[in-house]
Amino acid sequence: MSDVTRILSAIEEGESNAAEQLLPLVYKALRRLAAQKLAQEKPGQTLQATALVHEAYLRLVDVENAQHWESRGHFFAAAAEAMRRILIDNARRRRSRRRGGEAKRLPLESLEAAVPASDDQLLAVNEALERLQSFDPAKAEMVKLRYFGGLTIPEAAQALGIAVTTANRYWAYARAWLHEELAAGGEAPSP
Repeated sequence: MSDVTRILSAIEEGESNAAEQLLPLVYKALRRLAAQKLAQEKPGQTLQATALVHEAYLRLVDVENAQHWESRGHFFAAAAEAMRRILIDNARRRRSRRRGGEAKRLPLESLEAAVPASDDQLLAVNEALERLQSFDPAKAEMVKLRYFGGLTIPEAAQALGIAVTTANRYWAYARAWLHEELAAGGEAPSP
């Protein structure tokens, strides 16, 4: 049993200091995933990779709501899902009228209008992902791990407990389906 799996089991059993031991072991991998996702965001993103990792970690290792972690892969799949939810919540907050969501942001460096923020695109992807989840949860989980979690196909395959060739098929299908779904709604994602 790896150290991560052992500590996850200890957290599940309610050991108070186990959560403190977990963060140093998984921090670098979680930070890498967060940085990869945030690198895809448009300029002007106020959320930083460190903040995303910390928020996701706090949601995952909540001692009041102990969760069962079957493996290291299961933990990282849950981390990808937590990061997805945080990014979606953040996009919704920024888009809200109260926070100036209808206003166009202008870069300070120039007087030209900024490229439209990716919040609408992120929310469109999330809505399409929820539709995919309703009839094909496995492929939706693959998208969450790849798009929101930043995992490679082999890493996502390991997290899902499937073969890499199956993961490649899931990813190809999900990408094509999402592209068609988003194009039909006028929100086609950029490559």
